[in-house]
Order: sequence, then C-alpha cells, then structure tokens
Amino acid sequence: MFFITPAFAQTPGGAAGADIVMQMAPFGLILLIMYFLILRPQQQRAKAHQEMVSNLRRGDTVVTNGGLIGKVTKAVDDAEIEIEIAPNVRVRQSRSAIAEVRAKGEPVKDSA
Repeated sequence: MFFITPAFAQTPGGAAGADIVMQMAPFGLILLIMYFLILRPQQQRAKAHQEMVSNLRRGDTVVTNGGLIGKVTKAVDDAEIEIEIAPNVRVRQSRSAIAEVRAKGEPVKDSA
C-alpha cells in the first residue's frame, strides 16, 4: 500500500548542459527585446539630434530645452551658438541644449 513513489536522482551527463541553456534562454530573449524596444531607438534619436545640432545655420529658428524660441545669428564655436530671442537681445547657447529646429536659414558664418 505505497501510494508515494520513490524519488530518483537525476543522472549526471550531457543533459545538464542543455538544461542550463534552456534556463538562460528567457533572459537572453528579454535582453534582445529590450535592445530593440529601448536601446536602439534611443541611439537613433541621439544620432539624429547630433546631426541636427551640427547642421545649424544662421537664420534657423530654434527652440531651446528651456523653451526659448530664437533665430541663430552666428556660430561662436563648435559648442556654442548665438541666438537672437528679441530685437537686439542676443544670448549664447550651448548647441547641445537645442531641442528642435523649426525653420531653415542660410549657412552660418564663423566670423561676424
């Protein structure tokens, strides 16, 4: 009248290596999905932003991360530009702090 069967130990061998691979497969799948849904689009946005910032021209209407809207008047150096936000009011702005370019203008002159 034994209703409980005895437990048998697993035999060591090649099956243990395949078992580890099958246990790790969901983690690999999750990492792959994370790459395509999160990391890759973020890298593409960063690349597009870098290209937009490097192609700024004089006369472009830009919006800064702070919400200021102005017109590019000159390129101070590779990291900064000068923006006119009101008549005779010009500010120096970091290129990386430009959120978007609304209207295209003429090429920037390095010396003004």
